[in-house]
Amino acid sequence: MSFIQIYDTTLRDGTQSEGFTLSGHDKIRVAKRLDDLGVAFIEGGWPGSNPKDAEFFERARDLEWSTALIAAFGSTCRVKGGPEDDANIQALLDARTPVCTIFGKTWTLHVTDVLQTTLEDNLRVIEQSVAYLRAAGRRVIYDAEHFFDGYKADPLYALETLKAAIRGGAETVALCDTNGGTMPWELETIIREMKESIQHPFGIHTHNDGECAVINALLAVREGAIQVQGTINGVGERCGNANLCSVMANLELKMGRQCLPEGRLHKLYELSHVVDEVANVTPNDHLPYVGKSAFAHKGGVHVAAMRRSEQSYQHVAPERVGNRMRVVVSALSGRANILSKAEEHGVDVGSVADVVGVLNDVKELEARGFSFEAAEASVAMMLKRQQPDYKPLFELVDFFVNVEHRQGRGIFAEAMVKLKVGDEVMHTAAEGNGPVNALDLALRKALMGHYPQIASFQLADYKVRILDGQDGTEAITRVLIDTRNTTRLWSTVGASANIIEASWQALVDAVEYGLSVAH
Repeated sequence: MSFIQIYDTTLRDGTQSEGFTLSGHDKIRVAKRLDDLGVAFIEGGWPGSNPKDAEFFERARDLEWSTALIAAFGSTCRVKGGPEDDANIQALLDARTPVCTIFGKTWTLHVTDVLQTTLEDNLRVIEQSVAYLRAAGRRVIYDAEHFFDGYKADPLYALETLKAAIRGGAETVALCDTNGGTMPWELETIIREMKESIQHPFGIHTHNDGECAVINALLAVREGAIQVQGTINGVGERCGNANLCSVMANLELKMGRQCLPEGRLHKLYELSHVVDEVANVTPNDHLPYVGKSAFAHKGGVHVAAMRRSEQSYQHVAPERVGNRMRVVVSALSGRANILSKAEEHGVDVGSVADVVGVLNDVKELEARGFSFEAAEASVAMMLKRQQPDYKPLFELVDFFVNVEHRQGRGIFAEAMVKLKVGDEVMHTAAEGNGPVNALDLALRKALMGHYPQIASFQLADYKVRILDGQDGTEAITRVLIDTRNTTRLWSTVGASANIIEASWQALVDAVEYGLSVAH
């Protein structure tokens, strides 16, 4: 069966998503990753529309691309004019990309009301624009904007616009569901009818306003589309574009259609997260295939079954897309969850019966406001502490925190910590810009002499959530702390009506876990 071309427009259509932006340098970074994955086309932007796109095309010309062809995007020439003196068409040529993608009007509403021209003149600008770019030596992909809405309004005219692009020399005509409202059964019917008049390679470009972008793209492939346009993680204007991560995984794993070079699909998870990291957006953990939670198992019954057969609650092996299976511990957990977490952290808990105490503790603590889903290091410490031969690396004797306002200095925090390390009592004090910071510094200071590796621990994140806010200042506070050293990142949790106590609980777990791993 034919190879399906993946046409990525994250750098152009994706950046039209609210809150998603990329610099020229960012675009190059993402493009190199896309090329490494093995997509066929990378749409870099709209030449002449902004300095970032101009920078991208200028830099892209000097780089080597192993699998992808760089495409510049633009529109057909102005109505009542020609492509030879059109600034947009000239900008496409000046980008010096091997491929130019231009869009034109399909829907009569847009021709008469938006362009305010005649149906005949619209056909002329489509054909002439494509032909002009072809004559200049460019490969041309034609995007039929609003194709499905246009077809529903006037099928014969919608088909004429495709024929005009084909006469001009377009190698592929992409059928665009620009408003994203076409239902799968409508799309299927329209493509089948289109094929009765158009025998030419076609692609698909879908938006997600009706939550059908991915299924519509896959249906188009079933109907003969050779190219799928979309974005990584489905970013795009309004509700986004077809998520290429889902499209590529489904094509190769579910439909037996190759769309990437052999052996590249396992890079999908990493690419998804690199794009979010570069764009400085929070990853969607619940995305299919590439989300952190895509193969996470929380229910006790599910985890018990998974321990017997990983196929029982997973539709594919997560490693095929570069992801991994995770077991989550929570109040919904069963013994199997705790056993799996013990194995993951290398804690020998003996028999299944030995984890009941930890399981009961988890359920009780979650009822009091703790949440262990994102605090696996705290779970690991609970498991370690239940072992018969467990000896704590340090024990709290007491601590004292003072916060005051001093004239000329402002808010001032001081903490004193008394710890017992073996038979030795360590009594230290530290100042900080707040009570938690002061406690953290005092704790580290007390332990530094015995555990110098603590110097590599860094607080990566500190999150506070107020539970039962209707209780006002008496509400339970949950604190989640992320800590890292040179090799790993771990998370711990604390909960209390006193934010200092909650923070201390999370700090102690973070430090003891880090020390026990390196001890």
